[in-house]
Amino acid sequence: MQQKWSAVDEYLAQKLIPKDEVLEQVLANNQRAGLPAIDVSPMQGQLLALLVRMVRAKRILEIGTLGGYSTLWMARELPINGELLTLEAEPLHATIARENLHLAGVANLVTVAEGPALQTLENLGERPPFDLIFIDADKPNNPSYLKWALHYSRPGTLIIGDNVVRNGEVTNPTTTDASVQGVRKFIDMLSDDPRLTVTAMQTVGVKGWDGFTLAWVNAI
Repeated sequence: MQQKWSAVDEYLAQKLIPKDEVLEQVLANNQRAGLPAIDVSPMQGQLLALLVRMVRAKRILEIGTLGGYSTLWMARELPINGELLTLEAEPLHATIARENLHLAGVANLVTVAEGPALQTLENLGERPPFDLIFIDADKPNNPSYLKWALHYSRPGTLIIGDNVVRNGEVTNPTTTDASVQGVRKFIDMLSDDPRLTVTAMQTVGVKGWDGFTLAWVNAI
């Protein structure tokens, strides 16, 4: 099935996603630097871009930068006075991301905050709420990331949680996988919070079998 999923993904991407030499160079830079090949796919990147456009986001928080590929997709949709804060724990990843964002001409819109994301979030202090928040970092900490996402949200903020299906393991209540446990608690928190309207979508494609959650903040 993976071969078919990938073939369909590649077909749709070729048909629907315009060729972009900068994005291709970013992925090549990430590979050359030895970063793990866990970036969002082009189809997923375009979805992030469309979500930024649909909510008319001016302020974005991304938890988990890697080499800045998903960051770039979102930053390109920001207005000239917009801002994107992206959090990255690994110094090498942060360095490559800054280089990539400079290459793409959006470095003026993006701040790459280096260090453990929870520590960075704790030290942000008072600031305007974000319009869109993309959670795509270490899954055991997803519950804590959601708490901070809500802290820095407003009614109308869109919170996106990536990689929540885990090849179907999310349905396993006896799992010992810390990432799956973190995702399950994250989903429980989304389910139990009356301030949120939430859905989830399973995805298949070049990234295998996974999915994401979309949570609309109704009230704070």
